Parts: sequence; C-alpha cells; structure tokens
Amino acid sequence: MDPQDHERFRDFVDARWSALLRLANLLTGGDLHEAEDLVQIALLKALGRWRHIEDPEGYVRKVMYRHQISRWRLRRPHREPTFATPPERSGLADGTSDADLRIAVGQALARLTPRQRTVLVLRYFEDLSETEVAGVLGCSVGTVRSTTHRSLARLRGLAPELGDPARNASTALSTKALKGART
Repeated sequence: MDPQDHERFRDFVDARWSALLRLANLLTGGDLHEAEDLVQIALLKALGRWRHIEDPEGYVRKVMYRHQISRWRLRRPHREPTFATPPERSGLADGTSDADLRIAVGQALARLTPRQRTVLVLRYFEDLSETEVAGVLGCSVGTVRSTTHRSLARLRGLAPELGDPARNASTALSTKALKGART
C-alpha cells in the first residue's frame, strides 16, 4: 500500500469510526466490545482491498452485515437468553426525552435474537427496502417480511412502554422509535 492510499484509509477511519461503531453497536445488541471487534474486522478486510474499493463506507457496512450474519448463523442452535422483567418505567409514555426513548429501544433491541435485530436494523436504521434486506441477508423477501413482523411483535412484547396507546396493537411500535435509536 502506497503512502497516499494509507493516508486515504486513515482519513476514512478517522471520519467514519463513530458512525460505524454506532451501527455495529446496534447489530451486536449493545455489546460495545463485540461492536468494536466487528468494526475492526470490517476495516481490516477493507484495508486489504483498499485500492479496489469505490465506495469505502458501503463496502465496510456490507462486510459488517455479512460478518454479523455469519456470527448468528454459527450460533443458531442456541437457547435465547431469559431476562427478568424490567421495572416499570414511568417516563416513556409521558413523552420524556428522546434520549430515554433511544435507551429503551436499544435495550429492547439487545433482547431480540441476532437475526431479528439484524433485520430490524437493516430495515429501519439503515432504511433498506425489503428487497435490499433480502439481498444482503441472502434470503427471500417473504422471509424478510415475516421476520420483520415477528421481530416487531416481539419488540412490542418486550417493551410495551414504546407503544403508542392511541394506535392499534399491530402498529403500536412506531418506526420513529426505531429510527430514534440511530443517534
């Protein structure tokens, strides 16, 4: 790698590290150590092909998605962790700050299975269409739809405080709440 490429790579990492780490944090369910590992693995793979990459951020994100998918596929025959019921949270239904909402959404996402979390992050955080998510995950659009439906239902069950009482049960968890986890 020549010094010019090395400098471009270093500038890219400096500029995009925090955004990539936020995405990895969502993909790993809030495990900061796994998120850092995920970003570093993706950056190492990008470094090896740096001269041939036209869209560095897109390449790194795709590597992160695929690596995380590989992780949950390897862990597929597992039992889901059980958690104690969270204490009542009085603030969310009363319209408290966006920070509380982001924290609640992040905690609820962390309690989903890796596959469910990945589908929701790709659909609502990354704003990918069902077809694009299916392409990234290597599955059918129907699988993405059913996984999204089941994931949202489970998320509503895990964190009912995120729901809007004015809406019916099928749309209680708003896309805005999921997108709020982005920042």
